[in-house]
Amino acid sequence: MPVFVVRLGSPRLPGEGLRIGTVRFPPRGVAKEARASGDWFDVWYPNLAPSATTLREFRQATEHTAWPRFARRYRREMQTPENRRTLALLAALSQHSTFSVGCYCADEAHCHRTLLRELLQEAGAALG
Repeated sequence: MPVFVVRLGSPRLPGEGLRIGTVRFPPRGVAKEARASGDWFDVWYPNLAPSATTLREFRQATEHTAWPRFARRYRREMQTPENRRTLALLAALSQHSTFSVGCYCADEAHCHRTLLRELLQEAGAALG
């Protein structure tokens, strides 16, 4: 009963379960009532998204060191007691139920969901 890490807005995987949007901002132009039916997310949980400052600085950066700097900052943000408890909760839930977490980014290699996958794995989550 794993946790899947997905791109929000993509078609749902068979048996994916509840989809949690770990993004700072809800999708633009999508009515709240259409988020689930449009394969965005069932529950919005911005607590596991990068901070607005970290996200803005990464998007505005042009140098090749932007991604490593973003990754360090995001990982540091996820070390707060609240976020560590959330990661532990999701890891425990993944042992008993199937659900997914995700973000909108097209390039998963430069998206916080890649880091979130690592953090969940480090917390002991069963990954799909």
